[in-house]
Amino acid sequence: MKPIDYIQREARYGAHNYHPLPVVLREGKGIYLWDIEGKRYFDFLSAYSAVNQGHCHPRIVRAMTEQAALLTLTSRAFYNDVLGEWEEYVTRYFGYDKVLPMNTGAEADETALKLCRRWAYDVKGIAPDRARIIVCDGNFHGRTITIVGLSDDPSSYAGFGPFTPGFTRVPYNDIPALERALEDPDVAGFLLEPIQGEAGVYVPDPGYLREAADLCKARRVLFLADEVQTGIARTGKMLACDHEEVRPDILILGKALSGGAMPVSAVLADDEIMLTIKPGEHGSTYGGNPVACRVSIAALQIIKDENLVENARCLGEIFRREIGAITSDRVELVRGKGLLNAVVIRPSGNETAWDVCLKLRDNGLLAKPTHEHIIRFAPPLVITEPELREAIDIIKKTISDLDAR
Repeated sequence: MKPIDYIQREARYGAHNYHPLPVVLREGKGIYLWDIEGKRYFDFLSAYSAVNQGHCHPRIVRAMTEQAALLTLTSRAFYNDVLGEWEEYVTRYFGYDKVLPMNTGAEADETALKLCRRWAYDVKGIAPDRARIIVCDGNFHGRTITIVGLSDDPSSYAGFGPFTPGFTRVPYNDIPALERALEDPDVAGFLLEPIQGEAGVYVPDPGYLREAADLCKARRVLFLADEVQTGIARTGKMLACDHEEVRPDILILGKALSGGAMPVSAVLADDEIMLTIKPGEHGSTYGGNPVACRVSIAALQIIKDENLVENARCLGEIFRREIGAITSDRVELVRGKGLLNAVVIRPSGNETAWDVCLKLRDNGLLAKPTHEHIIRFAPPLVITEPELREAIDIIKKTISDLDAR
């Protein structure tokens, strides 16, 4: 089969809910991907930051296969010999009393919303069914009905209503707007991404997270951080909130929690919040399964053993400096933290960021546009400086070739 055959088969039998870049991949190792014809690419998407530890890291693969040969799933109807070990490891790793395991990032966000509301009624004393949660313009927390109802992007919410009530949306990176919204005594929580990834890697002003967290604390409102994409060393800190020494009341993790090997997500909180949910009130058949637990322990240990936090910090500075120095009208802006970065592309004629990504593919680097004029660049955190500079040369050559046309 040729690449077009694979693409047409997906179009024939699969839902048309994605618009992939036209490349058919077969193998991945470290920072590289290979297509079905054997061409090698730098991966600068990392499965939306799920593959921070690199593709098919041998320690993760070994943990997965060894556990899969013993026991894969019991459900939470019974105990198993791995879940408690993972719970202890993760809570100590991030510094919380309790963890609730789920599978996908969207499930973890939904779990956090439920926890926030239950805490509002049982602990804060808000009247039944009156709790409100503040969210931000430009947010992306997943694809469930409740979550798309939080969005201000028509491509997420249009045609899917009616939506779950009880949410107030404010501009991102706007402290006065947050202050006004917090005046409502029925507000129970404030949910945000410390850096808005899907929106185009929007980094808030210095001090925004700290001030927002302080305002929430003063109003006895929970600060909920969606670190599904920004967490696990991606931004040059273990968590993006760590840049301003903010400890969320509820921490939401996913993606790189498993190194991209399987869906693993988690919600962390202290006892006052977590223990408001009682047996039978929330759960997941696959959440906390033995394979997921073994994989997640290996994935998190790799972050520390291979010093990936510092690697992301140092190489991110190089990336922004080198790409920011490109002299081209096409490159309007470079922004980001660590190895989560975006380049805003100024359209030239009929060309958009999609066209730039096609040329990057041709030159051996895979990235994906978001919102038509922004390209997100997020390689696996195991990338080395020589490898990063080789990839930067590809980006520079691609821009230069387009300018010369």
